Amino acid sequence: MGLLIYANMNSIEIFAGGGGLALGVKEAGFSHSSLIEWDNNSAKTLNHNGKSFGFDAKNQRIYNNDIRGISFLEFRDRIDLLSGGPPCQPFSIGGKHKAHNDSRDMFPEAARTIREIRPKAFIFENVRGLLRKTFSEYFGYIVLQLTYPEIQKKPGQEWQKHLAELEKYHTSNAERGLYYNVVYRLVNAADYGVPQKRERVFIVGFRNDVNGKWSFPEQTHSEAALNYSKFIAGDYWERHSIKHTVKKKAVNIPLLPIDKKPWLTVRDAIQGLPDPQKPNDFNNHKLQPGAKSYAGHTGSLLDNPSKTIKAGDHGVPGGENMMVLDDGTLRYYTVREAARIQTFPDGYYFPCSWTENMRQIGNAVPVKLGAMIADSVKRTLCIQKRTCKK
Repeated sequence: MGLLIYANMNSIEIFAGGGGLALGVKEAGFSHSSLIEWDNNSAKTLNHNGKSFGFDAKNQRIYNNDIRGISFLEFRDRIDLLSGGPPCQPFSIGGKHKAHNDSRDMFPEAARTIREIRPKAFIFENVRGLLRKTFSEYFGYIVLQLTYPEIQKKPGQEWQKHLAELEKYHTSNAERGLYYNVVYRLVNAADYGVPQKRERVFIVGFRNDVNGKWSFPEQTHSEAALNYSKFIAGDYWERHSIKHTVKKKAVNIPLLPIDKKPWLTVRDAIQGLPDPQKPNDFNNHKLQPGAKSYAGHTGSLLDNPSKTIKAGDHGVPGGENMMVLDDGTLRYYTVREAARIQTFPDGYYFPCSWTENMRQIGNAVPVKLGAMIADSVKRTLCIQKRTCKK
């Protein structure tokens, strides 16, 4: 089913990063009122691609600011969707795991933004480490903050005390003011047509006066379908003009075609790109030398979805930003290849250094996944406003 067009569906993106989720929200048909990102290099990327977000030189509503110094009261009751990726380092498996003790935990600011704007819906994305057992109590606290943004933490109040206050309010029969119906799910991007195994937590909420009846979009792709395509039908190899003797792999593969599309692979993603060692007309498609393989540091295979593209501080520990070529050698992804794996369009340009560009891409939400979730939210809001049209 194609995307729908909606009248006057406005959005604001906070913690916009390099623009993956914001671009997906725009592709879903929302009109950005503003994008906010504190990091200078990420804001540089956003500004360079302003037209991709529907902005022009005279109307470039991209702000390189710390959200903690911004009031959103001017947008109160004027925004349909609030979206963003609150900094994930406090919860990242590769980070220091400080959660609420980390000054980069911006979920309290996300709750404040909801309180001030009162959007009809919100979409937040974060790393799967958010669901780790050691963070379970604090994650419950995050969800309750987003559910009841008007129940504020008092100055000097410990978060555990605020959590208890929110729990009591949640289980009481008190008359509700502003609140949101919140759901969350751990999503694998590969199951939605992204050529990458990438598990992330999405938290979606609808304001209490929106009768959402919403659930996460159904998965569209599967590993079983890819295995069928490669090891039963053999059409995967035909599509890529590769001579391959089809042998059934020692995995559970249905003997009949299944109802989902095959997972997309690295080879699918980079198809049509020229050799990056030679001059070419593609943005950001230049070979970065120095890739090495050692124990625990191997690249992604061409005929599987990519490993999760990551944003490592001192080199990526599992070789996730490398690919293994047909001859067994490996090399780094070019910025353009990594961007394709994150489903950025080829016209989206990353203007910084290779390291910085890869950091932004590694932190981004896959554009296609963001668009699918944003479109499903938009369809629900459309039903409420009765303004949708194909």
